[in-house]
Amino acid sequence: MAAGNSLRSIFIKIKLYAYETRILVKAMPKQNTLADAIQKLIEAILKALGHSSAKKRTWHQHVVPYKEDWAVRREGNKRITSKHRKQSTAINKAKILAKRYNADVIIHRESGGIRDRMSYRD
Repeated sequence: MAAGNSLRSIFIKIKLYAYETRILVKAMPKQNTLADAIQKLIEAILKALGHSSAKKRTWHQHVVPYKEDWAVRREGNKRITSKHRKQSTAINKAKILAKRYNADVIIHRESGGIRDRMSYRD
């Protein structure tokens, strides 16, 4: 039932946006009106589905405990970037990546808490 209600609300939002777009198209000059209307409609559909272009991923690198070793993981990723036997080598790898992408290095303790944060942003 919940899926049906969410689909219904999405279609209602699309229908309302299509109506608003029709009003805007009449008020706009004749240049690129159809292309602009289509682009806005696609953006509305994606926004209604939960896809936002405003959400930007970061390149922050986390040094985290991984099994009996240490790993570097990009913020937001489930998979690790690299695995290391020592925390110091994992930190060095994270620093290289952070410098390349103007990001931060977040070093975690073995318990999972944050120990330190270093910024390599311009």
